[in-house]
Amino acid sequence: MRDPADVQRLQELERQLEVAQRGLSDFAYTVSHDLKANLRHIKAYLGIVREELGDDLSPDVNGYLDVVTDAAAKMGQQMDGLMALAQIDRAAFEPSTLAMNCLIDDARQSLANLTQGREVQWQIATDFPALVGDSSMVRQVWVHLLHNALKFTRCRDVARLELGWLQDDTGVWCYVQDNGQGFALSQQGKLFKVFQKLHTGDDSLGMGLALTRKLVERQGGQVQARSVPDQGSWFGFSLPSIS
Repeated sequence: MRDPADVQRLQELERQLEVAQRGLSDFAYTVSHDLKANLRHIKAYLGIVREELGDDLSPDVNGYLDVVTDAAAKMGQQMDGLMALAQIDRAAFEPSTLAMNCLIDDARQSLANLTQGREVQWQIATDFPALVGDSSMVRQVWVHLLHNALKFTRCRDVARLELGWLQDDTGVWCYVQDNGQGFALSQQGKLFKVFQKLHTGDDSLGMGLALTRKLVERQGGQVQARSVPDQGSWFGFSLPSIS
């Protein structure tokens, strides 16, 4: 039987953790929202400088302004990413039994532009167990994981994506296995973190996997990944199941 004092301490720690997480979410949202106002001023004045100087712009100065403009645009996208991350904690959580194959179909349709002109072989399980989660959040998880897999299989003549599930001692895991670039063990520390990229030349913001982790943890699940360079990657997420 648990010591009541230990139970009370555990409850207090959980309360403090919840307060801290909510505070971090509020901080990220506020900073992103307020900074965007300053960023709009930067963009506006860059336009004014170009207009005022007109033909007097030298190639060097024009290049400098291009760099600043591109940096401002990227910063705006990063702020949007931070706001999206913060909004996950604010979003209503509506758990239900998931129609997993319907969510996968929706996610695939939203990414149809990434498969145009490519040969993509899909292997999708049809026997997903009864899992509990928020449908809109789980759909977004599939979107992020499939986007990641399609991006890093662009180097293959034929992209092969397997979507399935497995069960181990920790619970039920849904996963995406691809035959793409893969990543080295030394890079695992970058996974699921904000603005982290695994490959040079990746033009993304490095937000997809961070959002994936946040969405899954919001539902009481976990994320995992494993890979071997040039031999593809496996990304999985767990969700509560109906016994």
